[in-house]
Amino acid sequence: MNPSAVEDLNSLFDKDGFFINPEQWDIALAQRIAHSEDMGEMDALQQELLLTLRDEFQKFDAVTALSHICHLNGLDADCLHQLFRSPRQAWRIAGLPNPGEEAKVYLA
Repeated sequence: MNPSAVEDLNSLFDKDGFFINPEQWDIALAQRIAHSEDMGEMDALQQELLLTLRDEFQKFDAVTALSHICHLNGLDADCLHQLFRSPRQAWRIAGLPNPGEEAKVYLA
């Protein structure tokens, strides 16, 4: 990814690396973010997990247990750890806002 494209993406995130305006997010933007983080092209399962993560956040306005996100998709409890470098990376690519100090520790 060229440096100016990465700079454009960086303007979408706050100082802690979380999305500033989650309503601007779409799956194409998620792909761009994944590419910028050297993940390559996300597959359908990774995309579905991001959509579930977003749906659960919108329902509860809080970080949902990550194992529950996996369960909702019929996967092992540690699926996010298997398909993303970290839960924080999944949260970031999902275009979700800063979840607060306690939740940031949980996403580490």
